[in-house]
Amino acid sequence: MTKQKFGIVLPVTLLAYFLILMDNSIIFTSSVEIGQSLHLSAISLSWVSSAYTLTFGGFLLLSGRLSDLLGRKRIFLIGLTIFGLSSLVIGVAQNSATMIGMRALQGIGSSIIAPTTLALIMDAYKDETRQKAISYYGATAGIGSSIGLLIGGGLTSLISWRAGFLINVPFTLVLIILTAKYIDDSVTKPEKIDYLGSLYSILGLGSIIYGFTEQNWWIILIGVLLMGVFIRRENHIDYPLLPLSLFKNRVRSGAYATRLLFMMTMLPFWYFLPQMFQSQYGFSAFEAGLAFLPMTLVNFVVALWLPNLTRRFGNGRILLAGELVLVVGLLILAFSNPAAGYWRTVLIPMLILGLGQGLTLAPVTSAGVHEAPDAMAGIASGVTNSMHQIGGPIGLSIIVSMTSGFQNEVWFMVGFTVVAAIIVAIFVDGRQS
Repeated sequence: MTKQKFGIVLPVTLLAYFLILMDNSIIFTSSVEIGQSLHLSAISLSWVSSAYTLTFGGFLLLSGRLSDLLGRKRIFLIGLTIFGLSSLVIGVAQNSATMIGMRALQGIGSSIIAPTTLALIMDAYKDETRQKAISYYGATAGIGSSIGLLIGGGLTSLISWRAGFLINVPFTLVLIILTAKYIDDSVTKPEKIDYLGSLYSILGLGSIIYGFTEQNWWIILIGVLLMGVFIRRENHIDYPLLPLSLFKNRVRSGAYATRLLFMMTMLPFWYFLPQMFQSQYGFSAFEAGLAFLPMTLVNFVVALWLPNLTRRFGNGRILLAGELVLVVGLLILAFSNPAAGYWRTVLIPMLILGLGQGLTLAPVTSAGVHEAPDAMAGIASGVTNSMHQIGGPIGLSIIVSMTSGFQNEVWFMVGFTVVAAIIVAIFVDGRQS
């Protein structure tokens, strides 16, 4: 069998995915400076993050389906254009309205890029090459979030918080040029688009994310009801936005639940630790981001070995191992004493969590599109990314509302990860490649 080369598709998709993940986490280390620079109230500052999360999570299902029906390249270029222009305006914003409005628009651009990048990989590669590409894609999910903390802190400390957004512009321009010139058009499908279902899904997902972010249970209930109406509609129309047949495969369904629980764990981890580093250890924004470097480096090394490990042991077994390693790392952190300082409290758990994250993200991404028909690759990856976006606010809201204190917060993360490991053991075939 002739070895397939990656060509231009993989670097383009990985860089695009990296940029949107970086912007999702860059706020954690630059929010204080943004608030001071624009004189934002605490509520306005929270919306700088929430506006992005709401539109990113809310539009994912529609964006994934549009990439299936209207062509990956066309939709990808639209997403890149929206993301680049909104990043430019954010970088020069002078007031809260502009900042929040453009963050919402940036979230829409990200919602288009996220599922389309994975769908482009599914289209471009087959067999072992596809598995390797998805491994690198999954690793980017972890590395992008961690590096976002480092880049955000570094640019904020050394230049300005604005640089963290303006840096997107030249990269986006390069991606647009490379996509237009080198990536082939995919086949479009003359099918009707369920715009009413899209509205239900956007309002439903947005309400759930917002409700958990603001700890408003009535809004969560409204979101759940809207999603119920959406699912009922999808089950009765001939051109569904979300074909429910996606969930008939137990591997995919298990992967979606695992991805949700992974982010219920990791977003609070990325949220609470920089605060502890700055308030308890006196770290600067840059130092707080730099403190995540050990986890990022381990994650990167694991990503290089992962295709070989997956080929030898199977995707499902690697995923289960990753979840168990995450449990070990979190347990060590839960039993540690934060007063002992970074090196004695956080470093070892960071290294273990980097290993667990590296063993988890690519396999759970691969399982999320396991045996998905090519015609539904966009929506399958859209569901995977939706779970990623919904999980963070849910986990953070539960932890904030039900506990306080670093150790107690980590114990909740341990609980979420144990549940994820059980789901993997039950639903994801250990031999799945």
